Amino acid sequence: MANTNIDRETLRELADEGNEAALDRLADLADEAGDLTELSELLDEGSTHAGFLLTRRAAATGDLRELQRISDAGYDEAGKELDRLLQAPADGHRD
Repeated sequence: MANTNIDRETLRELADEGNEAALDRLADLADEAGDLTELSELLDEGSTHAGFLLTRRAAATGDLRELQRISDAGYDEAGKELDRLLQAPADGHRD
């Protein structure tokens, strides 16, 4: 059985060398810890998974400004989610 208890330092080194799976794993760890600062930094490094996780959190709370920031950082799905929320009727019901 493989050891799945990989330390953050090793993940960071791998991510710095361009390993996207390590970058995704760091994003998952940051999400589990509720570390939005680290998630934002990972998004700035190009992690689309971090963008997904941040978008999910922002959409769940209806944080339009955060969705715009995530979209501006390059995660297009955040812009789509922002548009969806902006086009929804104020009472939450579509006719």
